[in-house]
Amino acid sequence: MNYSVVIPFHNEQENVVELYRTLKEVMEEVCDAFEFIFVDDGSEDDTYRLLSEIADNDRRVTLVRLRRNFGKTEALAAGFEEATGEFVIVMDGDLQHDPHLIPQFIKKLELGYDVVCGCRVARPGDSLLLKRIPSRIANWLMARLTGVELHDFVGGFKAYRTSLIRQIPLYGELQRFIPVLAATFGARIAEFPIEIAPRKHGRSHYGFRRAIPFLFDIVTIPLLLRFATRPMHFFGTIGFGAMGLGMVSALWLVIEFFRGVGVMSEHGPLLFFSTILLLAGLLLISLGFLGELNVRHHYLAAQAPRDSEPLRVKRKKGQ
Repeated sequence: MNYSVVIPFHNEQENVVELYRTLKEVMEEVCDAFEFIFVDDGSEDDTYRLLSEIADNDRRVTLVRLRRNFGKTEALAAGFEEATGEFVIVMDGDLQHDPHLIPQFIKKLELGYDVVCGCRVARPGDSLLLKRIPSRIANWLMARLTGVELHDFVGGFKAYRTSLIRQIPLYGELQRFIPVLAATFGARIAEFPIEIAPRKHGRSHYGFRRAIPFLFDIVTIPLLLRFATRPMHFFGTIGFGAMGLGMVSALWLVIEFFRGVGVMSEHGPLLFFSTILLLAGLLLISLGFLGELNVRHHYLAAQAPRDSEPLRVKRKKGQ
């Protein structure tokens, strides 16, 4: 089997050489056919220079340089485009992921799994209130909402079948939820516990500020999985519910009118609220219908024969 090891780097000049040496030793022991794809995500230090020197001396290394710091998702997407192996192994470039764990990923892949995730074990120095408990709650919520039984969605040490990863659109911060998206394609997913080493050099690019988008994603990802191809089910349900409430209250106001009650004087706020509910429900249903037309157009366009292949712009590799 061929393996592609994809690693994004951003300002990791102290870690580049040590990681490469260790990684090379491990891969040469476990398999014959492999390649390294190093992605420089707009580093401002000597990371790119060091990676260039490595690529010049090892033909198994492919170097991709992004013009600025796009983020981990874009960096991984650029690396996946260059991968030629049957499987892709992804890890961070800060030496916190131990390359000696790669054989365990390979064993899982050889058993037929499409996605293998490293489940991080809490370190003794991790704060109980600020890190352990919030992490467990967030992962538990994501597992319940998506139906994918994983204990660690955010960890970056993972392995994928290449043919599968190329079917998954990546943007924003979706790299954290590749296993969830892969599950929609029927992927077989496995995980095993791994230990994360303390950072030796540099500073972490993650913190509490990076945790806030994850909270939004906990809501966004399940909604995308359930309603991306059937928007009317989402907007229509809320719209019909709003219209139903509006019609009930409007019917009661009509009854009150025929009983001789001054609707405007006695129930003015309720009349206003009923009107808003009816209009909002109608707008939501219309929005759901437009969404259905959009989805239909997308799939019809995908099935239509093409006269020629679209122009594909390939990311420029480092020289």
